[in-house]
Amino acid sequence: MAASIAIVTDIHGNSAALRAVLEDMDKEFQIDHIYCIGDMVGIGHETNEVLELLFTRNDISFVIGNHEEAFLNIIHGEAAGTSSEERRHHQWLVSRMDKSYILKLMELPKSLTVEIEGKQLLLLHYHLTHDNTFLPIDSEPSGEKLEKLYPNTPANVICFGHHHPVHFFETNNRLFLNPGSLGCNHKPLARYAVLHIAEKVEAELREVPYDNQAFLLQYELLGVPDKDFILKVFHGNQHLNF
Repeated sequence: MAASIAIVTDIHGNSAALRAVLEDMDKEFQIDHIYCIGDMVGIGHETNEVLELLFTRNDISFVIGNHEEAFLNIIHGEAAGTSSEERRHHQWLVSRMDKSYILKLMELPKSLTVEIEGKQLLLLHYHLTHDNTFLPIDSEPSGEKLEKLYPNTPANVICFGHHHPVHFFETNNRLFLNPGSLGCNHKPLARYAVLHIAEKVEAELREVPYDNQAFLLQYELLGVPDKDFILKVFHGNQHLNF
């Protein structure tokens, strides 16, 4: 027996990229289940479109990311824990969000542990402290450094996101995988990963081309807060090509 699962993370309000990935996995693979490991929202302006695509499927499990946490903090009137610029951006997105999704976001766990074909997988948005908060991003991770974060973890595979580049490390104990941000890229490519799980675990990293022109041009048309910073840092100013 064998199973194939898909890992997606950091969609960041980009429904065109998400749609391309879902179409690719439905066409190219027989996926048994999809795991979405946080930051479905934030940065991109298509909150409702992304959440509808995800929550209307019955083959996806979720964990919460820092941007979903920021949304919920705003909704509940709690301290955001973010800069004023990021809070203004999130407030704008929350004001446009279909509030029927709030309860669903509130129900999301911080991590998931699942067993598939005898292999244990730990899925989380990013590495957690003992009090269940996200650690700061390590911009230069390694298998050795990651192992030190999980000294007593029996998981064969640990999947995470949050840091947008792809990370793939195999140690003597396990596989660490970050498939890279699905929705934020300096090229019109949407990333995800497929894990083929049998006696061994094999990872297939995917980059799906898609048309991002309309999505990027909408930042200006909608007047998204901090659009210049977002378009430069998260999308490499691709909109200037149009």
